[in-house]
Amino acid sequence: MYAIIRTGGKQAKVSPGDVIEVERLKDADDEVSFTPLLVVDDDGTAISDRALLAEASVTAKVLGEVRGPKIDIFKYKAKTGYRRRMGHRQLYTSLEVTAITLPNERKSAAAKADEED
Repeated sequence: MYAIIRTGGKQAKVSPGDVIEVERLKDADDEVSFTPLLVVDDDGTAISDRALLAEASVTAKVLGEVRGPKIDIFKYKAKTGYRRRMGHRQLYTSLEVTAITLPNERKSAAAKADEED
């Protein structure tokens, strides 16, 4: 099972157990929750209905903050003596996806078989 989530103006494909880095989440506690844009269950059935996805959620545990690679910025204009040098390192939040939950009416066949046992 995997889901597509949106965070930081970007989309990410996640499965339970994945560790991803997203743009810094300023007010992140120990756990964060996302509303998925698309969920594909174990059967290969894609769920894209907004009403069902509003009830679904993707939960992730916050592992910490990391800094990305340094980006060097150099501005230069020929024959004028204009030179500017800067650098930038983006902050990222590291997340471990713990669970993808679906509404009760849309559980996969594998989940239903586990409940019956």
